[in-house]
Amino acid sequence: MTDEVILQVKNLRTYFYTDAGVVKAVDGISFDVHKGETLGIVGESGSGKSVTNLSIIDLVQSPPGKIEGGSVLFNGEDILKARASRLREIRGNRIAMIFQDPLSSLNPFLKVSTQMIETLMLHQKLKKKEAYLRAVEMLKLAGIPAPEKRIDEYPHQFSGGMRQRVMIAMALSCNPDILIADEPTSALDVTIQAQIIELMQDLTKRLGTAVIMITHSLGVVADMCDTINVMYAGRIVEHGTTEQIFYETKHPYTKGLIQSVPRLDRDAEERLFSIPGQPPNVIDLPDCCPFYPRCGECREICKKKYPPTVDFDGGHSTACWLYADESALVGARDD
Repeated sequence: MTDEVILQVKNLRTYFYTDAGVVKAVDGISFDVHKGETLGIVGESGSGKSVTNLSIIDLVQSPPGKIEGGSVLFNGEDILKARASRLREIRGNRIAMIFQDPLSSLNPFLKVSTQMIETLMLHQKLKKKEAYLRAVEMLKLAGIPAPEKRIDEYPHQFSGGMRQRVMIAMALSCNPDILIADEPTSALDVTIQAQIIELMQDLTKRLGTAVIMITHSLGVVADMCDTINVMYAGRIVEHGTTEQIFYETKHPYTKGLIQSVPRLDRDAEERLFSIPGQPPNVIDLPDCCPFYPRCGECREICKKKYPPTVDFDGGHSTACWLYADESALVGARDD
């Protein structure tokens, strides 16, 4: 990881307009991605992880979704204001994405070769033969045996782990600056998950690619990520390095997530911890801390106003009233 910032997300807001009300899936989040960095985004289902990353490359389906505000600066260029033709140049080329289910991401009617070659010819301007050789090379790097043969097979002829390797090879074939991985191991067994994580680490390090890893597994981010954003109800509630998140945990929600991870050093008779309650309905949320009904450290102020972001040393920050200074507490009480 370097000090060079290649992606800046500023006050991003993405809402979905439904018959039941406005779903604030992403509600004013900001973060940076540095060159070569692996950033993890964790949280329960419905916390806004996937919508955040679909918004970054402007793939939110409209209607019902709409990016209501904010900016996404890629090397200084605001993607959200770019023309459709410019977006096509960036997507899959400079910013690539691996989706959660490789079987639905790959076209079942086309051979793997057709899909990979098309990408390379479109974005890298390669001739068909050059694109074919590049595709074979990437499949080989992704650990697929006999790539010269398997490249002409259909997606259904690959196992789940091999399909995910194909998706990784396709995503990295254009040497993107950023790779967005949306829970790339969730549909795989534990052994294959470890192989896929190791493969991604190896290839992205070789190519110098920054990674945004979306996952609900703290084990994955602990093993792979440099920094972590913890999301809850469409907002980032804690940000820090992997060491800060795991060993200097601040937000009660982050503490709950870490406590929920099964551990071999625990008593076999001990009941696995779970955060009480359910994630909130993000339709028309009141302006207070959305975690307060589930929080064991809740205060009265938590039920009235959303907490300010408090910064600690080394870039560690959290949005929680437990750490707010007295002036912020007095100001909130006076409002």
